Amino acid sequence: MPSKPIPGSTGEVLTTLPSPYLPHAATGLLYLPRFLAKCRYVKEHGALPPSYARNFKRGLDRFLCFHLGIDPDAVETIVRDCIESGADDAERDRRLLALFPADVRAAKWNRELVQKGMTPAGRDFLKSALTAMGCADRFDDIKSVPDLIEFDEGRIE
Repeated sequence: MPSKPIPGSTGEVLTTLPSPYLPHAATGLLYLPRFLAKCRYVKEHGALPPSYARNFKRGLDRFLCFHLGIDPDAVETIVRDCIESGADDAERDRRLLALFPADVRAAKWNRELVQKGMTPAGRDFLKSALTAMGCADRFDDIKSVPDLIEFDEGRIE
């Protein structure tokens, strides 16, 4: 029977965040709904749990923003301002589209995202993370960083 993460090994787990594989409806960008949800969580709760805060606006959040040529703080500001003004998701997306380049190169980003962790250094990272989770036996099942997120949050059995 394949192992599951040791409870608490990665800290608090937010199972309410969207999958990194969920595309953003207005752009097709994978992972963007997750970054937006983390921004919303920070606005509504004051901060992310430490297990998520260490990578907020870093890690995949920053890689996505770097791909778009924008500052992660600008995305957080749009999400915060829309929550404060009562704007809906359509208005938030309109503001994001004004911030983003005209061509978000979704196919390029999506391909890069699903391959994060497939380099030799990335595989070392995954092996280390899975070992810390008590799941070194899952190394052949977890192929990428998005897979690791899915596994940690219980979407991969």
